[in-house]
Amino acid sequence: MSKKQDKTNVMRILEQKKVEYNSYFYETDVAVSGTVVASMINKDASCVFKTLVTQGASRQYYVFVVPVEMELDLKKGAKAVGEKSIAMIKAKELLPLTGYVHGGCSPIGMKKFFTTTIDESAKNCDKIIFSAGKIGYQVEMALSELEKVIKFTLKDIV
Repeated sequence: MSKKQDKTNVMRILEQKKVEYNSYFYETDVAVSGTVVASMINKDASCVFKTLVTQGASRQYYVFVVPVEMELDLKKGAKAVGEKSIAMIKAKELLPLTGYVHGGCSPIGMKKFFTTTIDESAKNCDKIIFSAGKIGYQVEMALSELEKVIKFTLKDIV
């Protein structure tokens, strides 16, 4: 079975919930930047998103999904989730916390659900593309389909 035909946990969850999605595969074994991913799958980078995990001053964890060409604004992110401040978690904390590795983190299917905020620019895309939970795999879906799987809010966070 070729890598291309492998299904990730994210894809299994989407199929189980009968969510419409497209999947993309790109050949790599290491995390690459989101803009490189966008060019590898031949998609407009403004609709390709990365998943970032942070921890607030309250010690709570939060997930932010932002366009790959942009950076999460920590002040706007904190305000969006009602925290005084937030900080990115260390890469080594990602796998035990979420079940995902750096470069393959998806807002769908984490070990535990965390408050999730997607940058409001996602409204400008018919569909958004993000990690399918494994390096080399991406999924694409409409926000209305994503709502069937996880709860999220749309805010200005970049």
